[in-house]
Amino acid sequence: MNILTYLIPISLLLGGVGLVAFIYTVRSNQYDDPEGDARRILNDEWDDRPKP
Repeated sequence: MNILTYLIPISLLLGGVGLVAFIYTVRSNQYDDPEGDARRILNDEWDDRPKP
């Protein structure tokens, strides 16, 4: 039972770190346009091949 005094705070800390990371990604607009990348990969307008 002594191990719970270590495991509970560690799990709460890791959960808090995950929550803060998620909030950061939402506020920095990383989930703004998920459909744009899916359509852009099929478009022939942009050529991502390296130039010789």
